[in-house]
Amino acid sequence: MADRVTVIGWDGSPLTAAGRSALGAATLVAGAPHHLALPEVPSGAERIRLGSLPLAARRIAAHRGTAVVLADGDPGFFGVVRSLRAPEFGLEVEVVPAVSSVAAAFARAGMPWDDAQVVVAQPRTLRRAVNVCRAHTKVAVLTAPGAGPAELGLLLEGAPRTFVVCEELGTDREQVSVVTSDRAADHIWRDPNVVIAIGAPSHTESAPWIAGRAPSGPRGWVLPADSYEGPFGEAEAESLRAAQLSRLGPRVGDLVWDIGCGSGAFAVEAARAGAAVIGVDRDPDACARTERAGRRSGVQLQVVHGTAPHVLETLPEPDVVRITAGGADVVAATADRRPERIVAHVPTRDAAELAGRRLAERGYQVDCSLLQSVALDAERWTENGRSVGFLLCGELLRTRPPGASGRTPSSSAP
Repeated sequence: MADRVTVIGWDGSPLTAAGRSALGAATLVAGAPHHLALPEVPSGAERIRLGSLPLAARRIAAHRGTAVVLADGDPGFFGVVRSLRAPEFGLEVEVVPAVSSVAAAFARAGMPWDDAQVVVAQPRTLRRAVNVCRAHTKVAVLTAPGAGPAELGLLLEGAPRTFVVCEELGTDREQVSVVTSDRAADHIWRDPNVVIAIGAPSHTESAPWIAGRAPSGPRGWVLPADSYEGPFGEAEAESLRAAQLSRLGPRVGDLVWDIGCGSGAFAVEAARAGAAVIGVDRDPDACARTERAGRRSGVQLQVVHGTAPHVLETLPEPDVVRITAGGADVVAATADRRPERIVAHVPTRDAAELAGRRLAERGYQVDCSLLQSVALDAERWTENGRSVGFLLCGELLRTRPPGASGRTPSSSAP
């Protein structure tokens, strides 16, 4: 086993005394090609090009001597330290950090970054990274081949952003460019690069106390009706929105479709949870209300005017969906896009049973509840309003036993 593994961060500046000492004593050095070309790397040391981290870690663990791993930026921040410290390798790791590439990128842009989200975009995580860019005003994206500025820009269609692209930070070929996201695909970008995605400004605290987006606005998962513009649909009562939100559970990295967004109340509340949201409505006035609700609440929303299910064909893939308009045809078209969860507010039992069958046929576990919401005047204890409807919930079954089907609403609805 390696006697000691020292991970040295490199940001283009001269190595520290501790870094030079560790590297000079190394009998094995692992890193990218530009790391292995550094003049401080001992000529007699075994050299490993980092490709597969698990493979490199196994070779380091089997080495009898002193190993050094060179990595860009701060290796403890989305870096190699996590992989090297995996229990199966049994490595004792010392870290000599450098300025992280995210900190360097914001420094080059002359911007603060305590209010930024930081995500890693790889081909398997690209969609979720894009959803974070849709949902938040300031996002730093650590890119990878196949998941760079061009791919980010293409997937952000309909939610334009300004990109600050920092290429090959710390090298002689370092370059910082500012482009709009729709133009990012027109360029050939050099790796490695960091993308800072900037959306329309929203309200932020003058003295941030937590990294990323600080909690703000009124307390509560859902807000009272007087927080939004009316008129309100049957599915928009406060208690019903709370039930819908609890079943969907939107979170950071998700994309939510709100089909029949109405006042924009649910769209805003899903966005307050950190999710990216696309509100859809055939009524232009509802679209305008939703946009205004998003601006007042300081959240990033995309609003699409059109009639479902046809308008859904060009939208990016959703994670969870709320449906309050369009009936069984919209439920079926949505289920064909395979979101993890769907909730639909339907007015009658017959409509609920039909929509439930559409979900069950497409591999969803189906539950249904009859919900009644009655608003009362707390002084006179008189009824102010009443809303009744079926809440249909579908959860995608990842594996279905042969011959199995989801429960239909008739098994739980009164």
